Amino acid sequence: MSQPDLFVVCRNCGSEVSPYVTECPYCGQRVRKRAPKIDRSGGEPQPKRRRRRRRPSLPRLRPEEIAGIAPETRPYATVGLIGLCLASILIYQAKPLTLTQTPVDLGYMFVPGVEDVWRFFASPFLFQDQIGYAFVCLIAVGIFGTLLERRFGPFVVAAVFVLSGAAGMALTALAETPPLFTSDKIFLVFGANGAALGLLCAWLVEDRLAARRSDDRDNDLLGVYVIAISLVLLSVAEEAANIGAAVGGALAGSLLGLTLPLFTRKSPY
Repeated sequence: MSQPDLFVVCRNCGSEVSPYVTECPYCGQRVRKRAPKIDRSGGEPQPKRRRRRRRPSLPRLRPEEIAGIAPETRPYATVGLIGLCLASILIYQAKPLTLTQTPVDLGYMFVPGVEDVWRFFASPFLFQDQIGYAFVCLIAVGIFGTLLERRFGPFVVAAVFVLSGAAGMALTALAETPPLFTSDKIFLVFGANGAALGLLCAWLVEDRLAARRSDDRDNDLLGVYVIAISLVLLSVAEEAANIGAAVGGALAGSLLGLTLPLFTRKSPY
């Protein structure tokens, strides 16, 4: 092992000075940029300490952030679902139902007698001229679709909406649940209330599971219950909002909510 020099020679005055100084004490000339480290090991080589790599961590939440939610994530899937629903209203208005003319068949479901399974998946997106019904359903889709999408991503929102709506349509077709307070033997069914209730119940079940894990997010559940009751009561106010679609959508959304922790976004750290 090489030993440090006992002295260095100042180039300005030629004096011998300590190797542990940066300036010559005799003339003030700078000898070196920095002094070498003093060997405190007594001449014995010391093993190099391996620096422990610091585990990276996420920064603290900003004032507008919520734990587990990325506020910069835009709910494109939720906006797309609402846009498809609004498009059905525009198409119906372009070609409304009359005595001599039928509307464009986009997948409206008539009960009983439906055999086309694809209508189970299409009906939740469709409306005719039920503006109040569409307003309540799409408000719920916008609220809970956005909350789910910001936490679990766009695929989860689309899957919950489609599967919950289809489950509601399947239950309506299987049980042939008629609209409340009507005696029609053949009736038209829309499943937007089931799809909206599916999103709401999926979010609610996942939120309660998080609370059991001591991750209470302090959400206002009173407003959630009010929206849920409003969606169920649509079955009384609107014939197209079938109670079977509401029950089937709620049950499917609750079951899907149990699986949502599997889709929780993991931190890259």
